[in-house]
Amino acid sequence: MKLSDIFKKKIKKQKKTEVKEIETIAEKKPVHNAPAPTSKMLADAGGEAPKRETVKRKKSVATVYNIVSEPHISEKSMGLNEINQYIFDVFPKANKVQIKEAIEIIYGVDVLSVNIINIAPKKRRLGKIQGFKKGYKKAIVKVKAGQKIEIL
Repeated sequence: MKLSDIFKKKIKKQKKTEVKEIETIAEKKPVHNAPAPTSKMLADAGGEAPKRETVKRKKSVATVYNIVSEPHISEKSMGLNEINQYIFDVFPKANKVQIKEAIEIIYGVDVLSVNIINIAPKKRRLGKIQGFKKGYKKAIVKVKAGQKIEIL
């Protein structure tokens, strides 16, 4: 008897046991063609539908400060401060809801509305070299009357 024959027998035994294990697993799994019960079906049957709980996640401080980069200071923005509107430079992919949450967390004020302005990149030229001045996004945030944000 050769050594290679011994190894072949072991491999054949392993394959047979693997086939048996697969067959037993297949027998244990029931196959159903019926759809999963919906909340309406449960309500019709007299049972109560399971309620989904919404989990409100708190944003980390680092994420909030990435959304709102800095206040935009200009003559117009200082004029708007008198009527409880403040202008901020924000992350270009941030939306109104994210900006509102970030301002409320950072400054501790109630935000009534958020308007967004996308400033397009502008052409600039230095001698023969042409380029673009970087574009950015501004947010005009309206705060509840009586509340203020100290910018300067």
